[in-house]
Amino acid sequence: MAREKACRAAKAAVLVLVVALYFAGGVESKQKKCDKGWECTNSIYCCNETISDFFQVYQFENLFSKRNAPVAHAVGFWDYHSFIIASTVYQPLGFGTTGGKEMGMKEVAAFLGHVGSKTSCGYGVATGGPLAWGLCYNHEMSPSQSYCNEDYLYPCTPGAEYYGRGALPVFWNYNYGIIGDGLKVDLLSHPEYLEQNATMAFQAAMWRWMTPMKKKQPSAHDVFVGNWEPTKNDTLAKRLPGFGTTMNILYGDEVCGQGSVDSMNNIISHYQYYLDLMGIGRESSGENLDCAEQEPMNPSYQPASS
Repeated sequence: MAREKACRAAKAAVLVLVVALYFAGGVESKQKKCDKGWECTNSIYCCNETISDFFQVYQFENLFSKRNAPVAHAVGFWDYHSFIIASTVYQPLGFGTTGGKEMGMKEVAAFLGHVGSKTSCGYGVATGGPLAWGLCYNHEMSPSQSYCNEDYLYPCTPGAEYYGRGALPVFWNYNYGIIGDGLKVDLLSHPEYLEQNATMAFQAAMWRWMTPMKKKQPSAHDVFVGNWEPTKNDTLAKRLPGFGTTMNILYGDEVCGQGSVDSMNNIISHYQYYLDLMGIGRESSGENLDCAEQEPMNPSYQPASS
């Protein structure tokens, strides 16, 4: 009898071990890292479709159809290849590769919605409409100042000027310093790189999209793809997952918490326009689209990191 009980106990132990190994294998398989060639390597996110799988040259051309018009100010600078090359650094981190194909397409549209609105020279009666003129600029045309401020960590380089440059324009010496650290490029000494190299200009914007401004805060990527769980204080401040809070993170009270202002609506319009052109449709814009009533995550009276 005792031997029979011992035998049953041994079999039960083996069964528990087999089940444990099965589920352990299941967890391991869920975390399997994949390679998709040069575009996405050694990441769980590379197991999903990459950006070039669902966003191709003709779509980039449709979104930015007037960027090389004779009256544009950055003719020949911005191109699809530079965008994809830049994204290879961030696709393994989930940029455009989080949550399946539709979410990937929406994130690309959201990111480029910001980029397009901030680099547009479109106006109300512009040929093709005001939303067709994204990537018209790669730098601020008439800087009113050199944007040099005393900063212990990122002192201004003599002779350098820190006016707006790039796909999400970077201003001020400390922002060039912080983003340069993120890219491992000396932008503090060479801010001009962001108007000379389109890949680097896109990478600087992607770094900003993927990186939290402060510790214990989310990135624009996190709030858009649903990786972020708002705190009670966030909920009370009306900061919720969605496109609206990406504006809060990137621009704070320059755009958010001011009601339905043109600067906010222009960014939303670019995002929805790109969703339409990419075949997703603006009806898939998602909840919490605006930040009209949101309290700023980082009020402008505090030093901003970008």
